[in-house]
Amino acid sequence: MIEMNSVRFVEAGKGKNYDYAQDHCFVKLASADTDGELCMVEDALKPGFFLGRHHHKRMTEVFYILEGEVEFVLDDQTVLVRAGDTITVPPNVWHAARCEYGGRMLTIFKDGRFDEFLERLSQMSDAQFQDAELMRSVAESFDIYEAS
Repeated sequence: MIEMNSVRFVEAGKGKNYDYAQDHCFVKLASADTDGELCMVEDALKPGFFLGRHHHKRMTEVFYILEGEVEFVLDDQTVLVRAGDTITVPPNVWHAARCEYGGRMLTIFKDGRFDEFLERLSQMSDAQFQDAELMRSVAESFDIYEAS
């Protein structure tokens, strides 16, 4: 990242990154840079990517597909989103996503601190990931509410 006065420039393939089993995330805009109003993450979705059903009480997510196809299940409707398509998920809409063959997407989080959630996850041990109550608590502290 290059900083010029208050301007931040993040080059292609750069940004704080978190490489997980299903997804490699690059933070392009940290929520701290916008007083928590916005966060933007580029996701390199690995084949078989699956994001379980969840919703947010205040966060809005905007997904812009760069490469591949991502299947979103919104409440009870399924939508196949392809490269060049955008889908906006407002608060209180249950959603899940699947990307069978891999792809890339840019996600904007409004009123969410998803980058801070990624940072918190990166500090957790394997034992902590196995603790369902802890995982629920961490997720909910970042406005992520999973289906029971």
